[in-house]
Amino acid sequence: MTGSQTALPLRVIHRGWNTFGIATLTQPDGSTVPRALEDHGEAACVLPYDPERRVALLVRQSRVGPAFWGDPPALDEAPAGGLDGGEPEATAIREAMEEAGVRLERLERVTHAYSMPSVSSERLWLYLAPYRQADRVGPGGGLPGEGEQVEVLEVPLSALADQVRAGRLSDLKTLVLVQALMLRQPALFAA
Repeated sequence: MTGSQTALPLRVIHRGWNTFGIATLTQPDGSTVPRALEDHGEAACVLPYDPERRVALLVRQSRVGPAFWGDPPALDEAPAGGLDGGEPEATAIREAMEEAGVRLERLERVTHAYSMPSVSSERLWLYLAPYRQADRVGPGGGLPGEGEQVEVLEVPLSALADQVRAGRLSDLKTLVLVQALMLRQPALFAA
């Protein structure tokens, strides 16, 4: 079940694309402590993969987090986006089409997880989704009206596995999804 109901009151400091505030957290002993919280809602992320050609679709876009640390801002990641009041599955399907131009029909749920539970409310719904070459029906690229400039990449699964093993896949949600696919379908990664 998803939604905007929250269990923790938040004293809002800033409201914009993200909301920043101070929440009061009750500890196991009954004491309370103030905690800073960033809230921008829930998101869905999907790793589309073609089992016949042994490739996956990723998108590359500039991200502020890596740039903050002086890393290249272009980050390769699985298509993802905010639920915006919708359901996780529908969001994953919509984002795959908007960002990667791929039509998805069947999602394989991996999990829902918290990206940074100590400071963020973000809950991610993670999916794998098989596709065929014929399902590449749109250009992808994101929504220019939202400032998105997305490059679509079709990456061999063996190359993704190499990135995982070498510690070079730096987007956490994509790392989890590639590892989930490696565990569920190891034959796709065999040489």
